[in-house]
Amino acid sequence: MDPHQTPYRWVMLLLLWLLYLSFGLVNRAIAPLVTPILKDLHLSYTQMGLILGSWQLTYIFVALISGMIIDKWGGRRALLAGVAIVGLSSALRCFPTGFWTMLGAVALFGAGGSMISIGCPKTISIWFRGESRGTAVGFYLTGTRLGGIFALTFTNSLIMPLAGYSWRYTFLFYGLFTFMVASLWWFFARDAELPMSNEEAGSFEIFARLIKVKTVQIVLLLGLLSLAISHGFSNWLPKILEANGFSPAFAGFTASLPLAAGIPSLLIIPRLVPVQSRGHFLTLSALLVIVTLILSIATSGGFQFVGLILFGVIIALFMPILTLILMDTPEVESRYMGVAGGMFFCIAEIGGFVWKGSRRGRKGSKWAPGL
Repeated sequence: MDPHQTPYRWVMLLLLWLLYLSFGLVNRAIAPLVTPILKDLHLSYTQMGLILGSWQLTYIFVALISGMIIDKWGGRRALLAGVAIVGLSSALRCFPTGFWTMLGAVALFGAGGSMISIGCPKTISIWFRGESRGTAVGFYLTGTRLGGIFALTFTNSLIMPLAGYSWRYTFLFYGLFTFMVASLWWFFARDAELPMSNEEAGSFEIFARLIKVKTVQIVLLLGLLSLAISHGFSNWLPKILEANGFSPAFAGFTASLPLAAGIPSLLIIPRLVPVQSRGHFLTLSALLVIVTLILSIATSGGFQFVGLILFGVIIALFMPILTLILMDTPEVESRYMGVAGGMFFCIAEIGGFVWKGSRRGRKGSKWAPGL
């Protein structure tokens, strides 16, 4: 039976969701713990900024290699390696004695994170077809948002007290949770066989071929721009709100609204957008993003909250729609989704890293390290 016709594909989807939940949990967990980390490790704000951005730099350098590995190894082994590295990154944060050891522990996350974010779309492209593919992409992407929301909301209020108010044991707790997810993946995940092909092209030859495809080029450009806007606005948002008179605590709560607002749109909209209308949908969405940014920055009160919520709803849709376009491109399909995904996430993360790095130079800023 074809993998996209078997009910087990929904088990695979749940496992992929758990992988992305772990991704979001470990990725966001450091932000609420910045203050005690700075104090205990005697770090400067500049050093903390470098630590926070180190995983993205690692991600950019290893993304293409990760995509090639995923195509060669298959999803089960590659994603196990990815989630295990993410868990190891979190667990190792229990032991740093200074800047370099903490930098290494956080930077390691980029290697595992790239495996997960590239391997999940490839796995979905194998197990799902048609409208169910849109449902699957939207669902698994909620995992990282929910993981991030949990980390931002409950790290200090729940996990830290359970860990004896130790940021080190808090990271160890998240690492152990991720290792548990890795065990579930290894025991229950399956590899679905792709149709045999006589082609023996190497990974770099496939890369050279795909980069010439016009649809792939457009998707790469839009991925770069969408992640730049998403990361850039999200990173500046708390400061913008504080400048408008919000307290730091209320600014942090308000800044989480776009993240939460994107979850329902991920679950509902990607499966409803017809294949032939995805390009027009992205064009309209880009125009709406501009409007919501104006509302979020240039207004106050109710209009500002509406702008933030609408921004979260719309910006969340770029990643699943672009991923679906890439999956359905005839030159890509499931067989080369690893290489194509590596290209996509490498370029997209460059946009996110550049914007994140642009605000780390604000010397002495109390908001910079935590976002």
